Amino acid sequence: MLAPLVGTRLFYPASAPIARYDVLVLAALALQAGLIALKLEHWDEALVILVFHLAGTGMELFKTAHGSWVYPEPCLLRIGGVPLFSGFTYASVGSYIARAWRMFDFRFAAYPPAWAAWTLAILSYLNFFADHYRIDGRWGLFALAAVLFGRSWVQLLMMLSFVLVSLIRRPTPPDPARAAQPLPAPPGAAEAGLQTLS
Repeated sequence: MLAPLVGTRLFYPASAPIARYDVLVLAALALQAGLIALKLEHWDEALVILVFHLAGTGMELFKTAHGSWVYPEPCLLRIGGVPLFSGFTYASVGSYIARAWRMFDFRFAAYPPAWAAWTLAILSYLNFFADHYRIDGRWGLFALAAVLFGRSWVQLLMMLSFVLVSLIRRPTPPDPARAAQPLPAPPGAAEAGLQTLS
């Protein structure tokens, strides 16, 4: 979604017969259809993405109605002052989360109880709306998130650190006779691996 946003901002002609925001909606629909057709996303993931789209559009309707920002360009595909492509920007976050969750098989250590995570999520969404009424609890929410998730660990990070450590190599020696010999591990690689396992 980022490529169409930036690409149309830089290169889309102002005199085009279709408004840029409407082109972004069409591009987002084509991207979503392509992801499903190529089986890069599953239908259950598409449902998660739809929820992100609807929630994002609702939040945009609220924020634009309260004057937080405007979408100045004309378009046909809109609800109130919100062009439909804006929901797809939220949906692209949902798409990334759903796909990454499936591909990387996230596992969490020391994850807080579900009720606590849900409470934080609900309070965060309420704060999104309440800040227009002089109630801004973001610092308290940051503190609560630190308390709840301060000990949490996503095991994906461990796997990533293993990959990064394994990629650290010395340059191949220029001597062809030595090129066939295995290279020694770089200094610190074993220690980094042990620290990660710890």
